[in-house]
Amino acid sequence: YMGLMDTSVPFLTDEHGMAERHPLNDFYRTPSMELLAKQGIRFSNFYAMSVCSPTRTSLMTGQTSARHHTTNWIDPDKNNRGKFGPPDWRWEGMAESETNLPRLLREAGYRTIHCGKGHFGPFGSPGANPTRLGFDVNIGGSAMGQPSSYYGADNYGNEKGKHSPRGVPGLEAYHGTDIFLTESLTLEMNKAITDAVSDKQPFFAYMSHYAVHAPFHSDPRFVDHYPNQPKDLAAFGSLIEGMDKSLGDILDQLDRLGVAENTLVFFLGDNGTDSPCGDQYAISCAAPLRGKKGTHYEGGMRAPLIAAWAKPSPTNSLQSRMPIARDTIVSQIAVVYDLFPTILAAVGIQSDQPIDGMDLSKQFRSQSAPAVEREFLMHYPHEHRSNYFTSYRRGDWKLVYHYRKPVAERFELFDLTHDRSESHNLATTNPDKLREIFLAMQQSLETAGAQYPLADDGQTPLKPSMD
Repeated sequence: YMGLMDTSVPFLTDEHGMAERHPLNDFYRTPSMELLAKQGIRFSNFYAMSVCSPTRTSLMTGQTSARHHTTNWIDPDKNNRGKFGPPDWRWEGMAESETNLPRLLREAGYRTIHCGKGHFGPFGSPGANPTRLGFDVNIGGSAMGQPSSYYGADNYGNEKGKHSPRGVPGLEAYHGTDIFLTESLTLEMNKAITDAVSDKQPFFAYMSHYAVHAPFHSDPRFVDHYPNQPKDLAAFGSLIEGMDKSLGDILDQLDRLGVAENTLVFFLGDNGTDSPCGDQYAISCAAPLRGKKGTHYEGGMRAPLIAAWAKPSPTNSLQSRMPIARDTIVSQIAVVYDLFPTILAAVGIQSDQPIDGMDLSKQFRSQSAPAVEREFLMHYPHEHRSNYFTSYRRGDWKLVYHYRKPVAERFELFDLTHDRSESHNLATTNPDKLREIFLAMQQSLETAGAQYPLADDGQTPLKPSMD
């Protein structure tokens, strides 16, 4: 839930490719992200899905949500497809036998550690317990997408002495304390990493904080850094800062254990910002981008991505196999499902399942790496802040297709090079470009085997049409 602008690290660039600061970069405090960015490379055009479960499934499978069919956030209790959503969308989450990232890494000898939010499937499904999806260790993960409480004094949403379905599991040692959820998860992750190192086993550590998801409970360690702000916004800032401290604590632990030079770190968000700024379509939430989590605009889908070695070393043999430029920002489009082939390439594993992602290794080497024209397909045949849409980027152009609107309101076309705030809809003034991008989007959806929203009869799929 950390968008591209929810950080003191500038990700956007000017026309010369230089990092460009904006007011939101001066509002947030993320010194650990700043350090990691100086040690590695960051992407100004990194995309996730607009809500969480589709992104997490894409990360684990290397596929766009249009292909894996988990196209909405998963309600732990029921199929929340929306009134006209496809009834058979994959709301039950990933299957226990399915090929995924942790399972492939475990088969290659890695200890696979999950910590924090899972949200891979509803109650009673394999995804409700990450150890059924290839993780050796599960710390705090369940079917829940958000905690009932971030406070140890509230037992993180559990009843005293026992686990509650809506509470964060497995942290009983911290119940009744003043330790904030972000901190307890960090302490437990560092213990799990220490155990792997002590056992001389390589590890894959998936640190998936509940922060900065609602409820916006203030992290008492940092909330005073945001005086004179609305309560929820101050809490949001404190959640960001607590998560950043966690990043620094884990990097420090890797260094203490002597494995930092051999550890590759990816820092990313799973959708655009959920900053409690009010209007979900406002530019102020993610300025200068428009929109927020759950919308079809850039503020809802652009998130930070930093790739770096935990401790850069020019003489390290692993780093020479995957060199990463330092203090570098690139405009190359990258997508969350790129992490799957990139991580597998780093450890020398191949997968024969269909993937939509691209190995980013070449892009890591320098700012001058050859640009690869990419597309980004965000397919959302459900109801949320934006309803029943496909958002498709190809090169500098972006098309938003609204399935259940009249033809005159069905298309939004933006030239992101000259209009990153998505203020000027060119669909009527540039019909040739509209048709070109529409046909490419249509082909991408069909290739992925996308499911579509339904017509008013509740049965007929509404495929994209220009008529």
